[in-house]
Amino acid sequence: MANSSSGMAVNDECKLKFLELKAKRNHRFIVFKIEEKTQEVIVEKLGSPEETYEDFTNSLPANECRYAVFDYNFTTNENCQKSKIYFFAWSPDTSRVRSKMLYASSKDKFKRQLDGIQVELQATDPSEMSLDIVKARAL
Repeated sequence: MANSSSGMAVNDECKLKFLELKAKRNHRFIVFKIEEKTQEVIVEKLGSPEETYEDFTNSLPANECRYAVFDYNFTTNENCQKSKIYFFAWSPDTSRVRSKMLYASSKDKFKRQLDGIQVELQATDPSEMSLDIVKARAL
C-alpha cells in the first residue's frame, strides 16, 4: 500500500470537474471516492445544476467514506444572491476503520488540489451535515 499521506494520486478528472463546478456552474455537487486498489481519488458522481441538497446527501453511501463538494446558493440578510463551495469529509461511523484512516490521512492533500473551497464540514452522521448547519456556516 502506498503511503496514505504522500502517495495518494488525484485523478485529473477530479480537478477538471471541480473547475467546471467553480467557474461554469455545470454541476451542483461532486462526490469523490478513493479507489483503494489504485490509491487514487476519482469522481464517483456528478450532480446536475438542478439537483438539490437532498439529492446530494442521498448520493453519499450510508456505510462508506467519501469526499464531496457542494455549490450552495443562498440569499444574505442584505438580500444578495451568493454561493459558497463546501467541502465535505463524509466518514460514517459504520464504515471500515481502514477506510476512515485512509480518507482522514489523505484529506488535506486532496483538498489542496481543489482551489476555491470556502467552507469545510466533516460528518460521521447525516445530522452533522443537515441543511440548517450548511445555512448557518454560509452567513
